[in-house]
Amino acid sequence: MATTSGFRPSTAHAALGALFFDPVRPAAFPQHILRFRNQEAARQVGLDGLSDADWIRHFGQFDPLQGSFEQPLALRYHGHQFRSYNPELGDGRGFLFAQAHDLRDGRLLDFGTKGSGTTPWSRSGDGRLTLKGGVREVLATTLLEALGVATSRSFSLIETGEQLVRNDEPSPTRSSVLVRLSHSHIRIGTFQRLAYLGETEAIRRLIDHAVAHYLPKAAREVEAERVPAFLDAVCARVAATGAHWMAAGFVHGVLNTDNINITGESFDYGPWRFLPVYDPGFTAAYFDSSGLYAFGRQPDTLLWNLARLAECLLPFAEQEVLEAVLLRFGATFHEALSRAMLWRLGRGSAGADADRALTRQVWEALRDSGAGFERFFFDWFATVPAGYAGEACDALRDRLSAHPITGTRDDAYFAGGAPCTLLIDEVERIWGAIADGDDWSVFERKLEAIGAMGRALRGAVSHA
Repeated sequence: MATTSGFRPSTAHAALGALFFDPVRPAAFPQHILRFRNQEAARQVGLDGLSDADWIRHFGQFDPLQGSFEQPLALRYHGHQFRSYNPELGDGRGFLFAQAHDLRDGRLLDFGTKGSGTTPWSRSGDGRLTLKGGVREVLATTLLEALGVATSRSFSLIETGEQLVRNDEPSPTRSSVLVRLSHSHIRIGTFQRLAYLGETEAIRRLIDHAVAHYLPKAAREVEAERVPAFLDAVCARVAATGAHWMAAGFVHGVLNTDNINITGESFDYGPWRFLPVYDPGFTAAYFDSSGLYAFGRQPDTLLWNLARLAECLLPFAEQEVLEAVLLRFGATFHEALSRAMLWRLGRGSAGADADRALTRQVWEALRDSGAGFERFFFDWFATVPAGYAGEACDALRDRLSAHPITGTRDDAYFAGGAPCTLLIDEVERIWGAIADGDDWSVFERKLEAIGAMGRALRGAVSHA
């Protein structure tokens, strides 16, 4: 078992007990071609020294990482899907492969998979991931991270040599297995399953586990206040992620309760989109005919999901207390949105009221200008651009005068004159080059461009 000396493994999730997961075996794939390796993330967990052969052995064949699980764990959960409760969910094409500690801050990290084979929760599915789906997830997570969003990180993508049949893309299509790195795979749906089964003591055990490993501020509360503090911490993290989605022009697409985790990280990317232009009604999923998960409805959807978590906590806290926590979500979200918007503009705070007014003015200027979403923020970052006419843009100029410039455009990214975007037609061109000619250069160039964007934004102004 080749690892590097800094790797700090964990088996923390196993301590929850057999009620929470099923030990499973990974699929035996006919082929393993390494297509993406996140070396920066590997350094942060002490695995950067793995050879490509050892990398494939661990993240394509799933030989255990020394000191972590001897067998992968398919996690059990339920969830509301488009607000209809489904008690038949669970890890159907993925599992928790390993856990380890981040070498920078000691936080617990999960190695979760997608496309790693069937489990007891696969139902009629084949447990596989298309290569196109894997490519799309790498692209989405990389750009979201560059834009300051708390997201799972694509750690590894390996093509696996099978031909898959799918209804939503030309078939047969190529297969892959993805490994993602995130701080937790404990979902709102994890709590919902236990509540559905009447497993009250297991909910208590899960709360204690979550507080101990992921939400240490709540751990410092006295017993009577720990559960409200837990809910408050989850709400704050989910609110911050949702706010950064909005500032990034991102539409998740499937905001079911099984896709919201307690650490608030965005994860599990299926039908996602970045906005071409500002449009509150823009949806990412072709099957979202009602617009339930449209761009502008994402904050309300997140709060609805958090209310489902609060319901699971009723055996441990008064309803009025939990409702009071939920009522704070709106203010928390708007504070986070103001911070995210200021970061995107390369500006500093002028006070809470002024910051919120600026955010409202940005939405109006985006709407009235008709500018491309990312183009707008590229042009307005740390400057007041010419070429934006109209009352809303004039009002934005006036608002900006109260906010100090904290960023700088002294970077090759801004000198290039065009923003890095990831609209659906670009994603299709990237995939087309791979599908038609096995040409990965377009994919690799896009990742390089996203990396340059991320370095420019991180270097220009501190994170929100």
